[in-house]
Amino acid sequence: MADQQALEAGEVIAPVATGGRISSLDFIRGLAVMGILAANIVAFGQPFSAYMWPEAFLVPANDPGGWLWIGQFVLVDGKMRGLFTLLFGAGMMLFVEKAWANGSSRWLQLRRLVWLLLFGLLHFFLIWRGDILTYYALIGAVVLLCLRWTAKTQLVVGLLGYLVGALVYAAMMIPLAYVADTPLGEQATFSQMRADLETGKQEALADDAAMTALKTAGDYPGLTAYRFTEHGTEPLTNALLFAFETFPLMLIGVALFRYGLFSGGLDRGKMVRWGWAGLLAGAALHLAIGMWVKAGGFTYYGTLAAFMGWSPLPRLLMVLGLAALLSVYGAQAGGWLGQRVSAAGRAAFTNYLGTSVVMMLVFQGWALGLFGKLDRPQLYGVVILAWVVMLLWSKPWLDRFRYGPLEWLWRCLTYGKMFPLRR
Repeated sequence: MADQQALEAGEVIAPVATGGRISSLDFIRGLAVMGILAANIVAFGQPFSAYMWPEAFLVPANDPGGWLWIGQFVLVDGKMRGLFTLLFGAGMMLFVEKAWANGSSRWLQLRRLVWLLLFGLLHFFLIWRGDILTYYALIGAVVLLCLRWTAKTQLVVGLLGYLVGALVYAAMMIPLAYVADTPLGEQATFSQMRADLETGKQEALADDAAMTALKTAGDYPGLTAYRFTEHGTEPLTNALLFAFETFPLMLIGVALFRYGLFSGGLDRGKMVRWGWAGLLAGAALHLAIGMWVKAGGFTYYGTLAAFMGWSPLPRLLMVLGLAALLSVYGAQAGGWLGQRVSAAGRAAFTNYLGTSVVMMLVFQGWALGLFGKLDRPQLYGVVILAWVVMLLWSKPWLDRFRYGPLEWLWRCLTYGKMFPLRR
């Protein structure tokens, strides 16, 4: 019955399975939504550039040697978003399969994506600039056209598309670090490019300073107006920028769902072996990239090259490795903690947007006013407290109600009618 409700709700993943076993998809999504906060916490509590560039902290980062930066880069950054993107693709396939079984078409999923786009735009302009829902909705509409392909075609196109995207990102981002930070940029041929890069950096930092002033002053109307005037096109440009990663990952997620990765349809031993191989190889490559950034002094364009230029391919290894391992181990994760993580995954939409609201209350000047005041370890303390809140509220709520609050609202909007919320 619980699984059927999830299918009807069009959830990305199914809820707790029968027999006390936890759905691996629920468990993965729960960990992913928790991990996304760990990845984003620096950008919540410090200027946006501090997400990648440690010197943008408004207080000493309290990160001797940059090892916390490296640890987050290796273990967290991009991996949780990648998992979430895989699951989003799987969830689209799950929803459409149910729609087809009921005689509906892909238009129902398109309507669902239109509402997601609205949620994303509200999130971006009214709550937090780091929204991912907008480009999920836009890119998901393209993935929708590919759902009748064979699983093999989806997997091949997804992997090749990701490879092409990784090469594009590398060509775009890696040369910037060498021009900005090495003697190469001192050559006459590259002098203007180096000057333009410095101008771009200063413009980004000036934008951070303007937003910092609005946040610390508690000027929420002014901050919202600034997002509209200075970042009004950013949701679209983000969709274009991240399309090279997001579209292939969604398509890979669709294919892996159809192959049975998330439902025990693949050989467990092979999943464990290949999962660990991908995870460890990707982590080792990330560590090498992190050490390259450290050797270069954690420069602005060096960190940008690490995030966008060097890491996409190692990131794919880790994302696929994590997906395989968590699909195996997540299905066996019972007990108090496993059920709580799974419940957080079933309410991931609410937890994702709700976390942004809570972080706004924690950091902006019209609330607790902690923006720019916490160092990196202290920000991680905020993450742990937020995780505790996620784990404490999600299961009791879902014990009483069929869906998370925003999951229920999204469902009602998608179908154009009210559904019962209480069990």
